[in-house]
Amino acid sequence: MKLSAAQAVDVLRAAGEPTRLRILALLAREELAVLELCRVLDQSQPRVSRHLKLLAEAGLVERFPDGAWVFYRLVQEGYAGELAAEILRRVDLADAALMRDAERLIAVQAERAADAGEYFARNAARWDEIRSLYVAEADVESAILKAAGQGPFRRLVDLGTGAGRMLTLLGPRADQALGLDLSQQMLNIARAQVAQAGLERCELRHGDIFGTRLPDESADLVVVHQVLHYLGDPAAAVKEAARITAPGGRLLIVDFAPHNLEFLREQHQHRRLGFSDAEIKRWLADGGLNRMAAETLPPARTQGLTVKIWTAERARQPQRTAA
Repeated sequence: MKLSAAQAVDVLRAAGEPTRLRILALLAREELAVLELCRVLDQSQPRVSRHLKLLAEAGLVERFPDGAWVFYRLVQEGYAGELAAEILRRVDLADAALMRDAERLIAVQAERAADAGEYFARNAARWDEIRSLYVAEADVESAILKAAGQGPFRRLVDLGTGAGRMLTLLGPRADQALGLDLSQQMLNIARAQVAQAGLERCELRHGDIFGTRLPDESADLVVVHQVLHYLGDPAAAVKEAARITAPGGRLLIVDFAPHNLEFLREQHQHRRLGFSDAEIKRWLADGGLNRMAAETLPPARTQGLTVKIWTAERARQPQRTAA
């Protein structure tokens, strides 16, 4: 359904204000919390919130609460989203105000990354202990093995490998395995764990989940285990994981269902407090994957975390018959 003339005017009016255009340009980079937008724009929360309200009413941005925080992201679908994308394509990114915003956003991202890096370095030696505080790890790992399938896998890639537990768990089913992580402390622990497990065809590499530099469709099992809730742009990470998933291959995501344990954000650098099935399904579909399945593992304690295991596959290419 196309926009009516009145709706088109509303969209253009919403986008056609300097601060709101700056907000759209920022959200084109990644989803952001209200307070982060306030810092970048150097404006008060009431003022920024009003701009966001107008953009949301015009269908240009999507608002979603996450615990005590509220995040916003660009609407990707529909004619309003297409119109916003076209406006941003025609805006000169060398504009002084937009460049200043981009620099401030980089500073916010760098601060966020530094905080996370310090946290991982401080807790690397007892990472598995922290991760198992709320969930029965044995039950989760049993479900992961079932969701992954028997294999054998030609190539396993574990994105954000951490202490390497997914490599030692699934590596015996793979001809080759690769673990990527940005934390050298985590990689050192993973190397020790992999060596102790006797996995000879397993490589640990310093790498970015947003830009793995791996070939398209090169792994028949890709794992993203307890990583997305730390990221500023989880949708982009899922898209990259889907990109390297081979035809007939499987992407397996393990994370938390939505929750309200705000202290995990404050004490353990969780940026997002869980994900919904609909959100993950949309990201997987955007990455060209289908046949999504989800398994729910409820917590052992009342105030615990519910673990979700999402799997999706890339369809095999139809075989061409000889002429």
